[in-house]
Amino acid sequence: MAQTILLTGFEPFGDDIINSSWEIARALDGETLAGGTVRSVQLPCVFGDSIAALDKAIAEFKPALIVSLGYANNRDDITPERVCINLDDARIPDNAGNNPIDEPVIENGPPAYFSTLPIKAMVKAVRDEGIAASVSNTAGTFVCNHVGYALLDRLRQGLAAPGARGGFMHVPPVPDQKSKGPGIAGMPIERQIEGVRAALQAAMSTTRDLHVSAGQIS
Repeated sequence: MAQTILLTGFEPFGDDIINSSWEIARALDGETLAGGTVRSVQLPCVFGDSIAALDKAIAEFKPALIVSLGYANNRDDITPERVCINLDDARIPDNAGNNPIDEPVIENGPPAYFSTLPIKAMVKAVRDEGIAASVSNTAGTFVCNHVGYALLDRLRQGLAAPGARGGFMHVPPVPDQKSKGPGIAGMPIERQIEGVRAALQAAMSTTRDLHVSAGQIS
């Protein structure tokens, strides 16, 4: 039976006219990777509304794999997230002007969820393509973490295909993106597409993650 890979990206945020996460997702839409067909969905960069859009996509596709992409303006590599926490704490408003502070993503939910993706195998697969990647231990507290936590909660509830896995992955800005952080070179979108493709293939084909260090001191 054909399987579905649900790949989400965000709409442009703030003054940016593109969001690299969505540019990647829409480029991969329809591809078949390791026996799974990619179905890409754009999420609003809005607290609450983004989860509603994710829920609609999960209900429609019943995916075997869910990977949500988000743009990180302070990173130069592709970074699967190890953990998402039950906290919304917005430094700036979202695209609808919402600015939650110290609020749970899901009332009475557990403090955190760990990714069910083989994140270390995914990093290796991206690096094998000559593209920078690393495991990240924080998804922040903005809409990216908001979606990542909700995604993992939906998997816990069994709302996708039986045995489905998923998690969140940040991608860097493109070189000329307005909002990229100081000292950040960015990564051409073509390379980001190649890297995410490799990560998805690894996620679909890896049953047990690599037992290698990906820890950080700070």
